[in-house]
Amino acid sequence: MLPLLFMSEERNGNGMDVFYSLPYLRFCVCYISLFYINSLYLIPDFFIRKKYLKYFFYVSILFVGVFYLKPFDRLMNSADRHTGAFIGRNVMPHHMDGHPGFDRPAPGSGENKFPPGPPPFGQERNPRRIDINSLLIFILIMAFSMALRSIRQWQITEKRALLAEADKAVAELSFLKAQINPHFLYNTLNNIYTLSIIGSDRTSESIMKLSDIMRYVTDEAEADFVSLVSELNCMSNFIDLQKLRLGKMVKLHYSIEGDPSGHRICPLLLMTFIENVFKYGLSNHVPALIDIIITIEKDQIIFHSRNTIFDKQKQAGRTGIGLVNTRKRLDFLYPGKYKLDIDQADQIFTVDLILHS
Repeated sequence: MLPLLFMSEERNGNGMDVFYSLPYLRFCVCYISLFYINSLYLIPDFFIRKKYLKYFFYVSILFVGVFYLKPFDRLMNSADRHTGAFIGRNVMPHHMDGHPGFDRPAPGSGENKFPPGPPPFGQERNPRRIDINSLLIFILIMAFSMALRSIRQWQITEKRALLAEADKAVAELSFLKAQINPHFLYNTLNNIYTLSIIGSDRTSESIMKLSDIMRYVTDEAEADFVSLVSELNCMSNFIDLQKLRLGKMVKLHYSIEGDPSGHRICPLLLMTFIENVFKYGLSNHVPALIDIIITIEKDQIIFHSRNTIFDKQKQAGRTGIGLVNTRKRLDFLYPGKYKLDIDQADQIFTVDLILHS
């Protein structure tokens, strides 16, 4: 539609016929071809691959081609032939023909008040004239295709980054599950074995709780989010099984405040902190303190844990990796919707996590 901007008012009538002509078809095919050659071939094969010299070499060839083809000038020549007027030429209105004061010159008088008609078909108005408009449209088309291709490439890169983050989150979740299963399973089976040897009534109940935990870890925890009720049931079963090996030196306080129904949470997110509490906060010889409090409000979930620190070197090494992975999962699944504070002072390790729904 750009040629419309260059047509004088005298052309706007019969001049519209030019848009059904062969020169206009050539004009469109020329610039449409340039757009897609640049967007689909030159940019991905050369520019994106940083082969800049080859890219600008082929663009220069296209530029020279447009310079000699002069698609815009040829289109305007065709418009002149359709309307019988050049750009900027004064044409006597048809309704003034024969009107007093506008008499035509007598034939053979040699007097010519108006310029001659359009040049013969295929003849340029000025063969040596540089078609600036064609070159400007060429630059516009190439820049526009470059911009659209760059936006598309940016979108593809963003999509790949998101997929990579998602795959990474899944891998980290799998790592966490693999980390929980062996240690927890080994210790719990030993405790259940001990219960069976002494004939405890809690043996069958412990086996059922272990079964529920393993089913949750292997099945439900595959999703990005699960119901908070399921997550709390898993945590409660985990803590109940851990109680089997707690000695008299450990003081445990675990409570849930509020209604968990209707809330959703990332699976095994809180389990990371609880597992660390029992893995690194227990001692058979020194008094140990464990506090785990979960508060559920209408629009947020508040987790608080506090435990005595034993074996600081081991705590800093293995626990640090788990906490880093947990922060990454929080950044991915709760962007701008969480607050995590971890403090370590006076041999007390404290975790405060707020999740906003």
